[in-house]
Amino acid sequence: MKILLMGNPNVGKSVFFSRLTGTNVIASNYPGTTVGFTRGKMKLDGQVAEVIDVPGTYTLEPTCRAEEVAVEMLKEGDVIIQVVDATNLERNLYLTLQLLEKGKPLIVALNLWDEAKHIGIDIDVKRLEKLLEVPVVPTVAITGEGIKELVLRLTEARAHAFERTDAERWKEVGRISSEVQCVAHRHHTLLERLGDLTIKPRTGIPLSILVLYLVFKVVRLVGEGLITYLLNPLFNLYTPLAMRLSALLGPGVVHDILIGHLIAGKIDYAQSMGLLTTGLYVPFAMVLPYVFAFYLTLSFLEDVGYLPRLAVLMDNIMHRLGMHGSAIIPMFLGFGCNVPGVLATRVLETRRQRFIAATLLSIAVPCSALLAMIMGLVGRYGPRALGMVFGTLFVVWLILGFLLDRILKGESPEIFLEIPPYRTPYLGALLKKLWMRVRWFLTEGVPYVLLGVLIINVFYVLGVVDAIAGIAAPVVVGILGLPGEAAIALIAGFLRKDVAVGMLLPLGLNMKQLIIASVVLSMYFPCVATFAVLVRELGIKDMAKSAGIMICSAILVGGLLNLIL
Repeated sequence: MKILLMGNPNVGKSVFFSRLTGTNVIASNYPGTTVGFTRGKMKLDGQVAEVIDVPGTYTLEPTCRAEEVAVEMLKEGDVIIQVVDATNLERNLYLTLQLLEKGKPLIVALNLWDEAKHIGIDIDVKRLEKLLEVPVVPTVAITGEGIKELVLRLTEARAHAFERTDAERWKEVGRISSEVQCVAHRHHTLLERLGDLTIKPRTGIPLSILVLYLVFKVVRLVGEGLITYLLNPLFNLYTPLAMRLSALLGPGVVHDILIGHLIAGKIDYAQSMGLLTTGLYVPFAMVLPYVFAFYLTLSFLEDVGYLPRLAVLMDNIMHRLGMHGSAIIPMFLGFGCNVPGVLATRVLETRRQRFIAATLLSIAVPCSALLAMIMGLVGRYGPRALGMVFGTLFVVWLILGFLLDRILKGESPEIFLEIPPYRTPYLGALLKKLWMRVRWFLTEGVPYVLLGVLIINVFYVLGVVDAIAGIAAPVVVGILGLPGEAAIALIAGFLRKDVAVGMLLPLGLNMKQLIIASVVLSMYFPCVATFAVLVRELGIKDMAKSAGIMICSAILVGGLLNLIL
């Protein structure tokens, strides 16, 4: 039996899903799309039933790709559980009537029952059951209240088959709501006042800056803590094994590919560039800690109800850059690590939006490791020098987004988001969501990272990298005004940009050269981990277009800085 969990966005479906299925769940994309959904299993009358968490939808007349997928998945279900937000009964009932018209057995979970009572909404459940002619069960998914009764009553799910016009549905919604719902006067709670403050631009924008600052601090604290106290010690334990393998292989091409180059007779995981050294260190000790930390904070902000507010606040700006407000999520993820930022572009509906977002992120959003190196190297010249680096990147982000919006054909759909009340996150659902995202990175992202490291390593062994550096030297010296040795740093930036910035230190660059080099290194090409994920998300053709934009814009901006400064 297939049980579909359906409902509007932000009605608590993910928590409901966690209560029904436990921890053994699978995250997938619907075939032919980038729209994600999850499925799991539950016991029902001694049999195993499959539970599918369908993408949230307001209507069965699709207005975006996610709603199209929800309509397609509806055909596969045997029973539908509609999760209804009891605090917004009228809005949810429209989908209820549409589902009833499909002739599928339906049961309604009247979720957020506790919040409805707290804000003065009283619903006559028995009367609602009678009017809808399907079971209705009040639930509080966070605490588990009503879940057992809902499961016991699944066999009572009933089907109807009739049709109404749009006007008839809304008339019926109004009639049912007026008969079953009574709203009492009450004063706003503290969380409701906070909700109002975070959605109004005058107060919401300063608060969003504060939230993003705190997120950045938390991610950096957690990420660096994992690297320092867990992953680096683990790789130190792995080092003797790698050194033994190095001795067994001896000098040669195989050694250079698998172990890389020994630095002063030792393995340097940042620079050796072997598949079993740097290839393992990059995804697991460099990227994974920040992926974990960002997904932890992202899941918290999702469940508490803040992200829809941030998306609405940024919608006007993002539309001018060819995206909509939800694009702010991958952008600020990119400040921790570009890999989860690129993965998060899946929140955008169209391929055009995802291309613009991924390209802008790769060009103008430096990751935390690169930020730290730039601040350490350029920061010695004071805030003015740092302001030139980050101010240039911000201007590039705005101008390039503006140009891409006008050059690339296609539309940027409007953002349709329900602004939920602030809620206390359910720890079980939050941890499950975190595990699914981290597991996806481990199973889908890491293989591409390893492939990228292998390719660049083979290029080093074959001398291709040195050849490219020689070809690039005239551009580096003539246009960018940097010494020829800086070409090697630019090539090394493909593996790890923060290490490439560090390679500039022995070159004795002045302030002007450091500003140019930092901006160009940030813009010209993604690191191997991000490159691998970009190929996975955009495809080779679009990745090639994006790479062309990156290289051309980096040379142009670097050249202009050389002239201006």
